[in-house]
Amino acid sequence: MKTKLSFLTLGMFALFATASVMLADDSPAAMPDTRYGLLNGLDHRSSYGQGVYPEPFLVDDSDLERREFRLDWLRTAVGDDHTDVIHPELEWGLGNLTLEVEAPYERDVNDGSVTSGFDNVDVGARYPFYQYVSPNSVVDTTFGAAIELGIPTCSDVSRNTELVPKIFNDTKLGDFTVQSIAAYSMLYGPGPDGGLGTLEYGFTFGYTISHDVLALPGVDRLIPVFELAGETEVNHDRQTNLTGDAGLRLNLKSIGGIQPRPGVVFVFPLNHNSREEQHWGIMTSLVFEF
Repeated sequence: MKTKLSFLTLGMFALFATASVMLADDSPAAMPDTRYGLLNGLDHRSSYGQGVYPEPFLVDDSDLERREFRLDWLRTAVGDDHTDVIHPELEWGLGNLTLEVEAPYERDVNDGSVTSGFDNVDVGARYPFYQYVSPNSVVDTTFGAAIELGIPTCSDVSRNTELVPKIFNDTKLGDFTVQSIAAYSMLYGPGPDGGLGTLEYGFTFGYTISHDVLALPGVDRLIPVFELAGETEVNHDRQTNLTGDAGLRLNLKSIGGIQPRPGVVFVFPLNHNSREEQHWGIMTSLVFEF
């Protein structure tokens, strides 16, 4: 009887000791400290800047980019009238800071009349300020801020200086990603658009299909994408334009240290004001990460 009690006592002691070790391992003191940055707002485990989030199309990019060149072509049309925008962009990362410069060229055909020229040269920067990653890394979210300055080229399509402060969020839930951004555009200068203030907002939804799931030759990730992009004037006409797009982004295998990321979406209006400006659109995007 004493022997049985002794074995029972030893077994309970061993179980208690094991549970104590497991609890100690899961305690905050035993967990590795992954926080860093201002006020420990950032987390080394974050997927921000790791190529998880697809490059958006109509919505502004918000992920950290190390070194990236991008060239987009957007055509929108209403009957025989149409607009073409060729949009080159260079992004460069310094730590967690992403710098960017854009120089889009626009050509409008309206009732047979052609207007063309370089739009504003945009320079911008963005930086994350808070990140949360769940213990199992299923939930991964990053909040950040950005600013953009549009310098007019004094062409037929560029007359006003534009200043755009922004806030953004990039969230990953397993293989599903959501990128959201809100901005306030302020135009300065002559003409009817001078003094115009516009609330801009957008959402990019993506679902990552890895090569392990769908083994397409040369494709590292296939990402179906759906976007919502909106603009609401806070003065002047106070109108709202809402546009959507749907398509694919492909992250191809790297070639000599360069990873191509082509994509294409179909663009469509989602409200009356947007429908007056475009009945349909197509956008192709070619990104090179190097």
